[in-house]
Amino acid sequence: MSHSRDVTDASFQADVLDAEKTVIVDFWAPWCGPCKAVSPVLDQIAAENPGIELVKIDVDDNPEIAMKYKITSIRP
Repeated sequence: MSHSRDVTDASFQADVLDAEKTVIVDFWAPWCGPCKAVSPVLDQIAAENPGIELVKIDVDDNPEIAMKYKITSIRP
C-alpha cells in the first residue's frame, strides 16, 4: 500500500514548502528502475513515521520543479 501522494509543479509550494509536517520528496520517472526499487522503502518509512509525509513528483510531467532543484540524472 502506498503512503504517498503525487504533487505537481503547480502544487509544490503548498504541498511541500508550506507543509506543516516534514516532507520527503521522491523525484521519479515511470521508466526509472532505481526509482521503482526505492519506492517501497520510502513508502515503509512514511508508514512507520506519521510525522513524515511522502510526496512523489514525476519529473517527465513536472520539469520545472525538477530543473529548479537541479534533478539532472534519473536512470533507466
